[in-house]
Amino acid sequence: MSHLFSPLALRGTTFRNRLVLSPMCQYAAENGFVGDWHREHHARLALGGLGGAILEATAVVPEGRITPGCLGIWSEDHIAGLSEIVATYHRHGTAVGIQLAHAGRKASTALPWEGNGPLPEGDPRRWTTKGPSALAFAEGRPTPEMLTEAEIGDIVAAFGAATRRAMAAGFDFVEIHGAHGYLIHAFLADISNRRTDAYGGSIENRMRLALEVTSAVRAALPEEAPLLFRVSAIDGVAGGTTIEETVSLAKALKAAGVDLVDCSSGGIGGPSGVTGVKPTPGFQVPLAAEVKRGAGIPTMAVGLIRDPELAETVVAEGSADLVAMGRELLADSAFAYRAARELGLEDPESVLPLRFGFFLARRPPSPAARPAS
Repeated sequence: MSHLFSPLALRGTTFRNRLVLSPMCQYAAENGFVGDWHREHHARLALGGLGGAILEATAVVPEGRITPGCLGIWSEDHIAGLSEIVATYHRHGTAVGIQLAHAGRKASTALPWEGNGPLPEGDPRRWTTKGPSALAFAEGRPTPEMLTEAEIGDIVAAFGAATRRAMAAGFDFVEIHGAHGYLIHAFLADISNRRTDAYGGSIENRMRLALEVTSAVRAALPEEAPLLFRVSAIDGVAGGTTIEETVSLAKALKAAGVDLVDCSSGGIGGPSGVTGVKPTPGFQVPLAAEVKRGAGIPTMAVGLIRDPELAETVVAEGSADLVAMGRELLADSAFAYRAARELGLEDPESVLPLRFGFFLARRPPSPAARPAS
């Protein structure tokens, strides 16, 4: 029996296997709304036999978007489009969640193919960025305004309201984005947080926003809905997050109702995944293993996991409970089928919808329960 293709239950949601679509920004929204690209992109991935999927970083307030093309969930009007994506995954047996986010000082950025830098002054799409302190993300980036405590409270409330909308759209679970240099991560890292109030200084104070957001989101979720939290487990720069701090955070998140920690890295002083460690297949898996061991909480591993045997090993050895994949699924949306075949599952085509499996089967299809589409 393959460990990768064993089910995992978190609260009332069951992932039929351990493969999960990692959230990947598509930069295709207008005013935060789902469009045709999102429908087509997710329909393709929903046909691939994944155990779970997480929608891209979705802003809880307009100024929390990374770019003008990012999805939003700050309005009731966003629910209808998001519910279409949920229904697509559910038709094909995949548990689906949404990543709730605020980009903080990394917001108001041009689309990647427009240069990926800050929107220039005079651009009507530009907005004022906010952060824990008046410290720019990088040279050439605008200096953010320091959030007041009242504004912090408004953001916490916005995460709670966004969670209620996510539940109205039918999502099975929610993930809080606390990684990659965005707002929550910027509060956690000493290099970007120089506050002297209750949100700065000690690690306990720097964790305060993360825990307040977690409490607001957990309170807005039904008891049966799992809550995930994405971290940059290490930053690899002076003043950045350390693995020891992340383990402490994970312990506190577990006590606050988080069910699984999604372990990425970097982003506080450069692109996500840039930590001074050469990216190689599975290079972030040890981070997930350390958080799982140190905090006693399920984890998800991500980062250049492109090989079925590696994905199997991650789960079989207990390094992580779920395996998230991004770019590899863009290249091979039927990775689950390839993995099932290479790992020797008796009926590998059964991971796919019946109308695909019928053509791929090496024998007449059995009436096994699976999506008929």
